Amino acid sequence: MNLPLITVALVNFIIIGLLPRFFFRADGKFNLRWWATAAPFFAGPVLLVLGLFGILTPEYFDYQLAREILGGALFSGSLFLIGLTVGTNRVPLALWHQENDAPKNIVTYGAYRLIRHPFYSSFLTAMLGIALVFPHVLTGLLFLYMCFALNLTAAREERRLSESAFGKEYREYLARSGRFLPRLF
Repeated sequence: MNLPLITVALVNFIIIGLLPRFFFRADGKFNLRWWATAAPFFAGPVLLVLGLFGILTPEYFDYQLAREILGGALFSGSLFLIGLTVGTNRVPLALWHQENDAPKNIVTYGAYRLIRHPFYSSFLTAMLGIALVFPHVLTGLLFLYMCFALNLTAAREERRLSESAFGKEYREYLARSGRFLPRLF
């Protein structure tokens, strides 16, 4: 396995793992739903390291160079999107699955201009990178689980924002932006 690429992937996940400490509001609790959603962020890098040391082996080796190039682009894109999202927000956000996460404002510019959940997009991008760089049934399942968990989380957040004091503005934003990817049409 490509050690510099694995290093970039691990740095990507370390930064994701540190976000609750240096970016999100301090009044959140790591409840059971939070841990269930966050589990792939811990398991993915562990699987990658197990692959690096040969404890787990990839399911196939075809197109390794192409997978590594694409994986590197995905990890870089994830890091860029995390930086852009942190830079866009002027106030720390609530952790996922918090009862006290009523919105104080909505952000529809910067990283949020085309994507409603740029943090989640960056997380999914990083996990897709792991699934490409280390193609194993477990990394594929983690990616699918993360898609499911973050989709549920995003839908809950969108429902709460639509029902908030910013509901009308947020529903207009829903119509012109994509959940995890930009809306093309």
